[in-house]
Amino acid sequence: MVKTVTIVSLSSGILGEGFLSHELEIGIDRLESYGLKVCFTPHALSGIDHLAAHPEQRAADLLQAFQDPQADMILCAIGGDDTYRLLPYLFDHGELEKAAAHSQKMFLGFSDSTINHLMLHKIGLPSFYGQAFLSDVCELSQEMLPYSKRYFEQLIKTGGITEITPSEIWYESRADYGPDQIGVPLVSHPDSGFESLQGSPTFSGKILGGCIDSLFDIFDGSRHQDMPLLCRKYQLFPSLSDWKGKILLLEPSEEKMPPEKFQKALSLLKSTGIFSVLNGVLVGKPMDETYHLEYNQLLTKIIDNPTLPILCNLNVGHALPRCIIPFGVNAFVDARSQAIYFSDRHALF
Repeated sequence: MVKTVTIVSLSSGILGEGFLSHELEIGIDRLESYGLKVCFTPHALSGIDHLAAHPEQRAADLLQAFQDPQADMILCAIGGDDTYRLLPYLFDHGELEKAAAHSQKMFLGFSDSTINHLMLHKIGLPSFYGQAFLSDVCELSQEMLPYSKRYFEQLIKTGGITEITPSEIWYESRADYGPDQIGVPLVSHPDSGFESLQGSPTFSGKILGGCIDSLFDIFDGSRHQDMPLLCRKYQLFPSLSDWKGKILLLEPSEEKMPPEKFQKALSLLKSTGIFSVLNGVLVGKPMDETYHLEYNQLLTKIIDNPTLPILCNLNVGHALPRCIIPFGVNAFVDARSQAIYFSDRHALF
């Protein structure tokens, strides 16, 4: 069971900005209501501009969190767009591997934290994808969204996730996060469950992946010119042999990637050869169901492998509500029973 949660800002430093103080207070109160001790790494609250200028401090915070014997869970404050800049400070001299040696801490984050998950995978550590402090624990409604809350509670109480089933509803994204929105519920709609696009309704493997926008940036320098160079230098994207037998998770960000860019992102992933060695693909529900049909059509068209199972409309990533998906443990996907089962959730935690 988790006793201490350590919050890190590895991408955006927005958690330290005064205009979010009401959300910060809500989040701390909710974590403490579980009997949890809440800690912040030295630079987690340093603000946007400071952390943008100091990736070395963000990296130092992650290393400290892994070395802290009291920290049970490392919880990302939120995503962002440049956590790749931590790479030299974590890998030039094996810093991350040394700090995380023999570590059994949970790491939870999503969005740009996809890059951090790949860093941890590189050194052989499992992690949990799908929620973050500001995005979920600090939800402005009267409580955490019930579906999201269920998975968060299971993780902190048991150390793992046993299975994932669909949410019966989805929520429109919140446009305003001001103090006057505290207690204001989100607009909800009925959801349709997991959607099997093609291939066998059952498949298995270890899940890896994350935000397709972040994965795209590993290969394309449009957002950050040096990102593909650094990712190649540190071999961040797993080798083809590493992807063999795995399940790829893809979910689109709040930027609501236009279909043309989604097609380019899929094509770049296809060029690596992974769609010929994967056991399946899981696709997160897009925010506000934007481009839902267009994405599904492009998935089958670009992957162009009708035997590869593709399961869509998962409640993971940027669309609300959010489950939590374990990376690095065996998963069994069954579209017929609308569930994903995890067989070794206590293997490491």
